[in-house]
Amino acid sequence: MSKGKISLKIKLAFMFILILSTLLVGCSNANNEESTSKGNRDNMLTIAWPRDVGEMNPHVYNPSQLFAQSMVYEPLVSYQAGGKIKPNLAKSWEISEDGKVYTFHLREGVKFSDGTDFNAEIVKKNFDTILNNKELHSWLGFITKIAQTEVVDKNTFKLTLTEPYYPTIQELAVVRPVRFLGEAGFPKDGDTSKGIVKPVGTGPWILEKYKADEYAIYKRNENYWGEIPKVEKIKVKVIPDAETRVLAFEKGDLDMIYGEGVVSLDTFKQLKSTGKYETRVSEPIATRQLVMNTKTEQLSDERVRQALHYGFNKEALVKGVTSGLEEKADHILPANLPYTKDVDVKLVKYNVEKAKALLDKAGWKLPKGKTVREKDGKLLEIDLMYDSAESIQKAMAETLQSEWAAIGVKLNIEGVELPDQVQRFKDNKFDINFYSNFGAPYDPHTFLNIVSSKGYGFNEAISAYPNKDELIKQMAKVPQTTDEKERQQLYSSILKSIQDQGAIIPISYMKKTAIYQKNVTNFNFPANRDENPFTGISIKQ
Repeated sequence: MSKGKISLKIKLAFMFILILSTLLVGCSNANNEESTSKGNRDNMLTIAWPRDVGEMNPHVYNPSQLFAQSMVYEPLVSYQAGGKIKPNLAKSWEISEDGKVYTFHLREGVKFSDGTDFNAEIVKKNFDTILNNKELHSWLGFITKIAQTEVVDKNTFKLTLTEPYYPTIQELAVVRPVRFLGEAGFPKDGDTSKGIVKPVGTGPWILEKYKADEYAIYKRNENYWGEIPKVEKIKVKVIPDAETRVLAFEKGDLDMIYGEGVVSLDTFKQLKSTGKYETRVSEPIATRQLVMNTKTEQLSDERVRQALHYGFNKEALVKGVTSGLEEKADHILPANLPYTKDVDVKLVKYNVEKAKALLDKAGWKLPKGKTVREKDGKLLEIDLMYDSAESIQKAMAETLQSEWAAIGVKLNIEGVELPDQVQRFKDNKFDINFYSNFGAPYDPHTFLNIVSSKGYGFNEAISAYPNKDELIKQMAKVPQTTDEKERQQLYSSILKSIQDQGAIIPISYMKKTAIYQKNVTNFNFPANRDENPFTGISIKQ
């Protein structure tokens, strides 16, 4: 195996671990926390989180929590609605015609929370520290392509790549690892992968108090260069159990419950129905998908895959299972991501008779008196695995089992633990699997990276596509394009071909939820899936 392929395997394996691990709930002790009387909570927003916020190191991963890291540390650029990249610590930038050189003009007068200057020297020090641990961070595509970091002058920083890679700007907006730690936070040897001295950032929040596995209190940075937060403090209580979080919220001990899966959809709907609280549902953050393995005999035939798509009522399934909080998905990536709006796919509408006709044409006949179709003495029997801890996947699997039985397909469903689900998907040991893309700011380029790379489930899943080799070539070309029009055409063509041939079926658009007390105002979901939403929030006194 070549060095390049090994590097790519490391990168994508780490990406799977990184994204999926952020969805796991850790165990912590929320007892004996600091008392917070009503008087002490004036102009302090109190939320619950299932895990400890972690060591607040901008350059490492779990157990540090993404939302907390984004409160203290900032990027050069930020990801906004519709995939727009806006200035942050860099007020402007230029990209060379060949797509290799990025010159950033840094915002002047920015201070770290300890009063020291933010400048090109500290930017380079952070980059070089990250590059000293390149293997740890190689899941981020542009990291492995950095040829040189350069201080042009006090407020100008230059980044040179070995080859064009258009997602560089988008990847600079992710919450970790390319965010900036002040000089006082670095250990003597400069290796932040082993820990930091203290969390010194340029962000709108400063960690004030912290008790492991119980709570963290952030105070606003009164000298912040940007919009000063409206609330003075944010308190994050560590409450692992979802029911306990809800009870604390109903008692008034929490101002807000926010995030993905922090409460069940039924609980969210029940709390909303009381009229006592404010509730919000985000725009789509990812697409819930079914991935069919075309290496299996039954699913190698496109007619069978299409029959399965026609053979279930997607709209009714999504509405019934998610209580209407999610909506049916017609595209494998949400249209609020860059380059995903103009994908003209074949829309599949529920049609049992068409599903039966397609199976008949594929040679899968239903013998008289039988309930399962047969072909050459074999039953049309398919396995579907789902995350046993994910109630939505389980309910959807049970519904599909019932609906596909009506067209003569026997669906065996199996709940497995998340690590097993991921591993079996990567090892190509599945018929059908539930999956969801990573969302903003990772997609759409990361989705194509995963699909095109061997050993991660998707590449093998589309093995029966007659144009697979051409698709893989197109996917490799996308990150190197410097022409926007060509890039859009490639994305549209690739995403259409992948979906139309039926190995990936979009099910629903996943969303975040927020429940908050009536005195909390000006809440908005961030466009970046991993960012915190706190800066604009106010509390009525």
